[in-house]
Amino acid sequence: MVYIPDDAKWYIAEIVMECTVEGEPRNVVHINILLVRADSPEEAFERAEALGKSDEDSYSNPQNQKVTWSYCGLRDLNVVHDELEHGAELLFEEEIGVSADNLQEMITEKSELNVFRAPTARDSSEPDYGNKEIQEEAQKLINGS
Repeated sequence: MVYIPDDAKWYIAEIVMECTVEGEPRNVVHINILLVRADSPEEAFERAEALGKSDEDSYSNPQNQKVTWSYCGLRDLNVVHDELEHGAELLFEEEIGVSADNLQEMITEKSELNVFRAPTARDSSEPDYGNKEIQEEAQKLINGS
């Protein structure tokens, strides 16, 4: 087992969720990275699993197809060693023997970072897992009804 500080209170859970859309042969998988408050690794595991299970859902999309979100499990669970504050290390990865070319491939241009990427229109060939009820409510708000 890795080192867990005695005063550890925060963990990072990588939760795997699968979405299926009725009549669509392809699934959609999301890896949700969540912060978990717990007093031990075992409690963190239990609380992470509960978070994943609480996200299970089913509803109709705008084409009246049943959309189902299922919790599959955890991809990883890590302890946060530092206090949560600016500059706190949350996770790290280690690679040994990285070439200069591979090192450059690890670097992402600012405009390509997720927080700076422009939203893209949904491709009509992709599974539509939008929630019909939410979209209808949003349309009512936009129309002022």
